[in-house]
Amino acid sequence: MPRNSRPPVSGKHRVARRTKIAMGAIGLAIAVGGLAVAVTAGRTGEASADPADPSFFIDINKVPAGNNVNAALKKKGAQGSFTVNCGTNADGAHQNPDNFIAQPGIKNGAQHLHDYVGNLTTDADSSLKSLLAGGTTCKNGDKSAYFWPVIRVDREDKAQAQQKNQKAQQQQKGKTGDVQQDKSAQDAQDAQEQRNSQGQGGGGRSGKSAQQQGDQNQNQDGQQQQRQRNQGQQQNQQDQNKQNQNQQQDQNKQGQNKNQQQNQNQNQDKANQDKAQQQAQQDELGGIQGENKEVGDNDGTIIEPESATLKFIGGGADNVVAMPLGLKILYGDAKQSTNGPANARPSWTCTGFEDRLTDLYPICPAGSKVERIHAFPNCWDGKNTDSANHRTHIVFANQQGKCPQGFKNVPQLQVTLVYDVPQDVQQNGEYKVDAFAQEKHNPRSDHDDFANVMSKQIMGRLVNCVNSGKACAE
Repeated sequence: MPRNSRPPVSGKHRVARRTKIAMGAIGLAIAVGGLAVAVTAGRTGEASADPADPSFFIDINKVPAGNNVNAALKKKGAQGSFTVNCGTNADGAHQNPDNFIAQPGIKNGAQHLHDYVGNLTTDADSSLKSLLAGGTTCKNGDKSAYFWPVIRVDREDKAQAQQKNQKAQQQQKGKTGDVQQDKSAQDAQDAQEQRNSQGQGGGGRSGKSAQQQGDQNQNQDGQQQQRQRNQGQQQNQQDQNKQNQNQQQDQNKQGQNKNQQQNQNQNQDKANQDKAQQQAQQDELGGIQGENKEVGDNDGTIIEPESATLKFIGGGADNVVAMPLGLKILYGDAKQSTNGPANARPSWTCTGFEDRLTDLYPICPAGSKVERIHAFPNCWDGKNTDSANHRTHIVFANQQGKCPQGFKNVPQLQVTLVYDVPQDVQQNGEYKVDAFAQEKHNPRSDHDDFANVMSKQIMGRLVNCVNSGKACAE
């Protein structure tokens, strides 16, 4: 069991949440008269598991060495650093699926869970005023907000899928056998009836006497007359039925206008109920559920970072200037599948392999641990603390550490997170980052958020340490 992680739970919440969806699918199949072995939502005979795709994992030894651009920039410009000790949120005391930077005022807007360190009050409604009034986990009193999506371990995905698939196959096999047995018995019965019919119908018409032939002719005449009488009676009955039907149609037509209005009202009521139910389901999906704090499609046991290092460096600049109070910065792109790859960044590596970064989940050798490195943009436009897309006011320096014209170098925040993910979990592809549903736990969607709420005194010490080449820690 990894240190600082929660033990796996019995699965009560997961079963309840998935079963609720599965029962809806079963109910729909029954309502339309269908027969299905539906053990999960949207799929027949399969278990509802939400693991990361196996193609998202790579042996760290196969990642080219020396591709970490952040490491190259560290060798340029000012060599000082300033590390803030804000803890790791190991107890999960501050977690929510909000993002006040990208989606201010929207509860559960992130649709995935964030770990927070620093400011204790960070949520969807946070503002500079509320953050300034809040407490902090940082030992030096830094009230800045630092937050990133959690990582989950989910061994149950594969185990539950295998168990449910086996059960579904056994049930389907049993039903197929019963049908075959019933069909065989029916075939035997049909064959016996055919043999009996052939035995009773033996003998030809050539053996009949003349008297029998005459009797048969008389019977045929009588039957013809009877059919004619029946046809007359049937015609009379049809005429009477048609008359009654016309009368009934007139009565129905008279009541249609009244019933039509009533039906419209009922349909509107049902539409309102369906809309309310849909909204309730969306609200439920968006919020935190159960002991594992599952959100949307993000399930499994949260594994907290073993260490969380928040370090401000020069980022290749010769000198840096102070960040303005309230500056908001995004790292990576939580919606890279929609927005494209421009803002996505390779974030993943293993301890001891920091000279290489990958945009896939690393499989680390024994003695090495999973690591995420988030190096933030560090060129500020000198005016704005935010922008419409939350990006154009602060961008990355180039490979020489220089900013675009009109932009100023500010300290670069580098967040390094280390996780003790069990070896078998890595090799089986059973860990994943929380993400929007459309990302399907793609490691390229890894991201990080920061809002500067440092006092002038702390920011002053930070800038001085970076520019003077000192390695400071508070």
